[in-house]
Amino acid sequence: MLFLVYNKEYIDPTLIMKVINNMSFRLHFKNFKSLWDVDFEPGMVNVFIGANGSGKSALLEAIGVLSAAMAGSVDDASLQQRGVRLGTPSLYKSSFRNHKIPLTIQLGIDWENPYGDWKYNVHLSNPIDKPKPAWQYHAEKLHKGNKSIFGRSGNTKHKIENFPEVEVDSYKGLLNFLQGIHIENNPVYQVKDLYNTFSHYAIYTPNTSTLRGIQSDSSQREPVGLFGGRLSEAVEDLLNLDEEKFGNLELDELYELLDWVGDLSIGKPNREILSPSVPTTQKIIRFTDAYMNEKRNELTPYDASEGSLYVLFLLTLAMHASSSKMFAIDNFDQALNPRLARAVTKQFSQQVIESGKIAFITTHNPTTLDGLNLRDERIRLFSVNRNIKGHTQVTRITVTDELLEMGKQGYSLSRLWVMGRLGGVPNIWDV
Repeated sequence: MLFLVYNKEYIDPTLIMKVINNMSFRLHFKNFKSLWDVDFEPGMVNVFIGANGSGKSALLEAIGVLSAAMAGSVDDASLQQRGVRLGTPSLYKSSFRNHKIPLTIQLGIDWENPYGDWKYNVHLSNPIDKPKPAWQYHAEKLHKGNKSIFGRSGNTKHKIENFPEVEVDSYKGLLNFLQGIHIENNPVYQVKDLYNTFSHYAIYTPNTSTLRGIQSDSSQREPVGLFGGRLSEAVEDLLNLDEEKFGNLELDELYELLDWVGDLSIGKPNREILSPSVPTTQKIIRFTDAYMNEKRNELTPYDASEGSLYVLFLLTLAMHASSSKMFAIDNFDQALNPRLARAVTKQFSQQVIESGKIAFITTHNPTTLDGLNLRDERIRLFSVNRNIKGHTQVTRITVTDELLEMGKQGYSLSRLWVMGRLGGVPNIWDV
């Protein structure tokens, strides 16, 4: 069954795109991997801590599946484009002891924008015994307050009311389809802010070889690939040597993070500083080492500190105008010295907020937490754990009187995490 209700109020298209930090939302996931029944309310910068295998990456991937569903199709191509690990229905659907394998994966979001309160829910199905190339929209609905905007259920093709010549089959999403219906009273325009934010979501997992430019990126996006490809070109977009700026940062602020760097520029590969046996890209980042002989102080990404490349990558994602409005970074802290991780986290959070983006990150580096200002409601820390049944649970860690008192006694967030006071640690003991 399908039903579609149009709102009679006029929608000014120039007011559709709203600032993200005015939009609050809550995510719901059921029956996806270890996420048996999870819901939480993100901010603009969201940090997940937890033991290995607790479900942190599954959370990022659940958002990716929701993004694909909102964008119109859930198949290998749409999932891979978003950095979701490909798998069969038997791997995606929760499989716990004493529980039946669920028929569907359920994903949803509640959010507020200047037009009202909204709820979007989608149930995706794909048989385990005979998997299909794409997931089917078993059910999909959008509500504004208590009013249904559209809804669908069943496994048959559906015709949109007032558009009898158009068919939307059960493998295509209605929310995406209705974005393209240009009529004056289409209420789905009022969720354009959410659609544009979520539909371009991606999970980034940069690796050193790709950041160095010696390995191609199989998942290209603008401005950088999911594995770190095209970093040089993206850095060039942000680098303004005349004004001594890197995006929103003064170059001196960047060099405080890259304390060994005296200068930074973009140029063509030079065989005087790069072996001809090393594969490279058309453009490279040139680092000037502040401590080396002036005649031999230039380094390429191949020889430069890998941590410096990760810093540039993280800040580029946060500041570049072409990067997704919402993105995730798995293993945010890799290759970063603990003190650098703290400083980069602080700067990254600030730039994400100033750029009006939403970021989800996972970390195993305790000092990353010390770069978070948890008194800012836009910055949120979540502990991810599995209960006695193995179900992933997500708990927000807020600033309490107890935490403030322990802070006065010299207990940092990193120390409290290692002590087990914040959760998100494995159940192991020193031996």
